[in-house]
Amino acid sequence: MEWLYWLLGVVGIVVAIFLLWGTVLTLSQASKEKSALPSFLSQRERLEAQFFQAASHSGKPRGLRWKSCDWDDKGVVFAREVNTGKLNALVAVTIHFEAIEGGDMEGVAAVGLPRNASAVFFHDKGCWRTSGKAVFNLNPGEAMEHFKGQYERVEKS
Repeated sequence: MEWLYWLLGVVGIVVAIFLLWGTVLTLSQASKEKSALPSFLSQRERLEAQFFQAASHSGKPRGLRWKSCDWDDKGVVFAREVNTGKLNALVAVTIHFEAIEGGDMEGVAAVGLPRNASAVFFHDKGCWRTSGKAVFNLNPGEAMEHFKGQYERVEKS
């Protein structure tokens, strides 16, 4: 019968370690997020330039050349990927394109119309980065609603 008490004690210790470890991870993530959000805002101009560079060299949308981006000063939403915990920032942007000469979009009237989108940034290994991904036709709030199962909003403190 003594072995049963030892077993319960060991199980109790293991459960306590798992609970403590989960608390430590949660506090660590909260600390990283607390410093990451202001660092995005302080690096925003550089990140916007990186976004335009990456997006304009992506070849997407096909047949169009990126002319410029007009950034919304207020439209930043921070989000956490539910599956990975990775921190993201969505920024409202209006993108202007022109047709590539000789391409299949040349002569299409809608090419010159500005396109609303959300520029996507992600926090990786302590740095903000972008791959030039844009979520077209959705501002950051709408993108959060559209992808609500994949992302959860992170509030700025």
